[in-house]
Amino acid sequence: MIDPSDGPALAELLLRDRQEYARWLPARPEEFYAPGGQATVVASLLESYRKGLAWPGVVVSAGAVIGQITISSILRGPFQKGFLGYWISSRHQGLGHTSRAVGLALRIAEDELNLHRLEAHTQLENLASQAILRKHGFRSWGIAHEHFYADGAWRDEVFWERRLNDGRTAQGASTQ
Repeated sequence: MIDPSDGPALAELLLRDRQEYARWLPARPEEFYAPGGQATVVASLLESYRKGLAWPGVVVSAGAVIGQITISSILRGPFQKGFLGYWISSRHQGLGHTSRAVGLALRIAEDELNLHRLEAHTQLENLASQAILRKHGFRSWGIAHEHFYADGAWRDEVFWERRLNDGRTAQGASTQ
């Protein structure tokens, strides 16, 4: 789970990788990359958690924050689903951290949040992220053309889904 004290580490990682990730992430105001900006982001994520709309986490290795993973846009009622998003510092990629984080998020989504479904998006060219999602049982179900604006251009994205809790009745959902 993310903690307010994670803000400075997240800001440092995001600032360091800002240019490398410009292709994958939306443009942000300068304050987003500062500890104060990340403190605001973390506070907002924790408020969404308290409201049951998100589960925000950080990825840690050797006691240091190296990335972030979030289950957001949680819908209850007949949907019981959330949206998975994640990023790992460029210095820590290719070491299994993302796969470990996605596996943990799946367990949290199923066991703690009692979700039926997780969804994710990847840009068409993000083959590494697509491989991780496939490894964890996600299936692609379509492409949205010009779906996401990053680094001065509209990007195509692949939509992914993973069903969880098969056979359970959704809390608050109609069973008829």
